[in-house]
Amino acid sequence: MSKPRIGVLVMSYGTPASLDQIEAYYTHIRRGNAPTSEMLLDLTRRYEAIVGGFFPLRENTNKQVQALEETLNRLNPETEFVCYQGLKHAHPMIEEGVEQMVKDGITQAIGVVLAPHYSTMSVGSYIKRAEATAAEKGLSIQFVESYHLQPKLLDALCIRVENALKLFTEVDREQVRIIFTAHSLPERILSIGDPYPQQLLETSQAIADRLNLTNWQFGWQSAGRTAEPWLGPDILSVLRTISVDEQVKQALVCPVGFVSDHLEVLYDLDIEAQALAKELGLHLERTAALNTDPLYMEALSEAIAVNLERKQA
Repeated sequence: MSKPRIGVLVMSYGTPASLDQIEAYYTHIRRGNAPTSEMLLDLTRRYEAIVGGFFPLRENTNKQVQALEETLNRLNPETEFVCYQGLKHAHPMIEEGVEQMVKDGITQAIGVVLAPHYSTMSVGSYIKRAEATAAEKGLSIQFVESYHLQPKLLDALCIRVENALKLFTEVDREQVRIIFTAHSLPERILSIGDPYPQQLLETSQAIADRLNLTNWQFGWQSAGRTAEPWLGPDILSVLRTISVDEQVKQALVCPVGFVSDHLEVLYDLDIEAQALAKELGLHLERTAALNTDPLYMEALSEAIAVNLERKQA
């Protein structure tokens, strides 16, 4: 008897695979409007600063998808899972991932986003696109909407905080200000009761509770350059405030909203925030990214399994 076969659409934001793809990538993000020459130069410089023209970012996602497929099949030997990528702003697009499933004969599918926290503007928009194509192609698909309190996700994050705290050899850990961060979104999400900010605080509080942390706060990062207000305070403002007003000398950033080494981690934190920290005389570290950590892969796998069981019940 053959195993049931389930397609897994693994969705993420996407990233250009090389420097010459940056303009097309950001034109797609800007809904067909090409970035100005100044914006393109700034964006290119950011990518060059983190990798010198070599792009590991796309490879990070490829490895995560491969590791997830391996983990799903190891933990669920009675089922065959086949993972497909669906990217928001790069190929293969979300629609292309769904279409490939159908071409491969997949009749049952589940989608998951490489982001633990739900927002209508992020995860919700991915799901909407996947649902539309699946309905058009006659594919039965369901979705993991969030997994921000999945125990193994919290385990993996706690290990990273503990390991990073060991880097502060000159002080007791209680003196290190821990700043949990995530990608900012426009403030208008608050008016519709979007769960994103609350879920991020719940993840942060869960980590703090597990590790008995009391010296922590939340900050936002990587806000878009648009006229409307975005959620704050921004991480750079947080660093200035804790250093100048509170005389904090050691800080640890834990970007709980990111699951791999994105531009927002490698540039916004490792270069931009570090430059400000040096200027302020602040010892700043960050936790290591989850990437293909086995615990994170198991967290994703278990979230998928629970979702499938819930539908069958």
